[in-house]
Amino acid sequence: MTSRQHTQSRIDSLMESITNTAIGFVVSLVTWFFVARAYGIQMTWFTNISITMIFTVVSIIRQYVLRRLFDGRSPWQWLKQRVA
Repeated sequence: MTSRQHTQSRIDSLMESITNTAIGFVVSLVTWFFVARAYGIQMTWFTNISITMIFTVVSIIRQYVLRRLFDGRSPWQWLKQRVA
């Protein structure tokens, strides 16, 4: 049995992060609409979108960095290489 290592290019990692985060962005906007109403929080759509965009950019960067760190390796292999 042969082991085939599956790796992504940097652009593929970035595109995956952006796609995943874009879906999360839409889910977050819809969720926030219902949560804000349930708790009586008053916020304009512009403010909601602005705040969500800040967290979206942070999320894209976080996902991309983690994907690049662990691409093709388990987190434990990566940590062993750094500690040794």
